[in-house]
Amino acid sequence: MKKLVAYFSASGVTAEKAKGLAGAIGADIYEIKPEVPYSEADIKWTNPLSRCNREWLKKAKPALADTDANIAEYDAIYLAFPIWYYTAPLIIKSFLSAYDFGGKKIVVFATSGGSNLDKATAHIKAEVPDADVSAGAMLNGVTDFSEFSDY
Repeated sequence: MKKLVAYFSASGVTAEKAKGLAGAIGADIYEIKPEVPYSEADIKWTNPLSRCNREWLKKAKPALADTDANIAEYDAIYLAFPIWYYTAPLIIKSFLSAYDFGGKKIVVFATSGGSNLDKATAHIKAEVPDADVSAGAMLNGVTDFSEFSDY
């Protein structure tokens, strides 16, 4: 089975975890990047005028920097992202809309300051109903990725 870890990371925390996961499961890796990168100020959720808050209120789908993931060649996609507003960042919706995930296995992984995967996994299932979507794990504090080798 050919595997891909596709991840979005605004601050670098999720990127580090996604790379560890990819190494443990023998997967290729792809970074989901917005056309306009997020600055530190853009993701400051405590500022009501920050970019992430404005996007959330508008339910905007941020433009992707590219669509080079070549999803068609993979059987399983391990999707990693930080939890924003108790779910996946809207850039994940942009990513899911850009490709055909029909028949693919998607396993959800995330980092968060306190949320779980339930809402994010449900939202992803709704976005790609023809895929087999399941919750993987929260990657907070994970330093030994060998426990994920069976994924």
